[in-house]
Amino acid sequence: MPGRAPSLRPRTGRATGPRRVPHPTANRRVPLALLLPALLGVAFLTLPLIGLLVRTPWSDLTAQLRGTQVLQALRLSLVTASLATALALVLGVPLAWLLARARFPGRRLLRALITVPLVLPPVVGGVALLLALGRRGILGQYLDSWFGITLPFTTAGVVLAEAFVAMPFLVLSVEGALRAADPRFEDAAATLGASGWTTFRRVTLPLIAPGVAAGAVLAWARALGEFGATITFAGNFPGTTQTMPLAVYLALQDDPQAAIVLSLILLAVSITVLAALRERWMTTA
Repeated sequence: MPGRAPSLRPRTGRATGPRRVPHPTANRRVPLALLLPALLGVAFLTLPLIGLLVRTPWSDLTAQLRGTQVLQALRLSLVTASLATALALVLGVPLAWLLARARFPGRRLLRALITVPLVLPPVVGGVALLLALGRRGILGQYLDSWFGITLPFTTAGVVLAEAFVAMPFLVLSVEGALRAADPRFEDAAATLGASGWTTFRRVTLPLIAPGVAAGAVLAWARALGEFGATITFAGNFPGTTQTMPLAVYLALQDDPQAAIVLSLILLAVSITVLAALRERWMTTA
């Protein structure tokens, strides 16, 4: 009929809705030129781990774990890594807050200096610690002459070496959590009369608790696996400074079975850390 408005009703009786658009990569074929190097990469990264598991003396594992060398190295590693993480928390969380919340000249330079241990060879870090805290170091000479404190080649030296290489992981994690946290909660607390310390303790810290926990786990795992800075600054003395990585290095020459067991423990710790942080780093497709 002339003048009749066109009908907006669909011609079919089926219910209409938004059409599901297939994912652009759902049906994409993997090029052979990319597939082969990718499979080689998987083999390159996993084959050494498989070799470690295959060569592990499973039937003699309990006896190896009860060995004096293994127990000493394991106990010392757990203690020093935990102390290094505690030191990193005490110093690193306020440092991360300073980088994320404060405005001052040279902040970018300070952040760059803090991240240097991430890319610095650990042996170079150990040399730097010796030059700073050794008996003739910039600060160490005064610690020795005034207080009789000697840090190199002691258990305390192990803790400092591990904290030096592990703290940047915690600082970066906490700083990222602080930048992602909504500052309006802190502003509201300040408006209500809360002091800066109360605001940080009652508002900021609960907000960034997951970031602090993730950074602490990363720092602990990094401290547990530290080798270069520890052997350079603290030496390799069984029961005093010989951590698990150092014990692995030494056992490869005299007791390969113990070296494999210690390596298996470090591998288990690494996998546990990755599993604990999986939800933080990865998202489902």
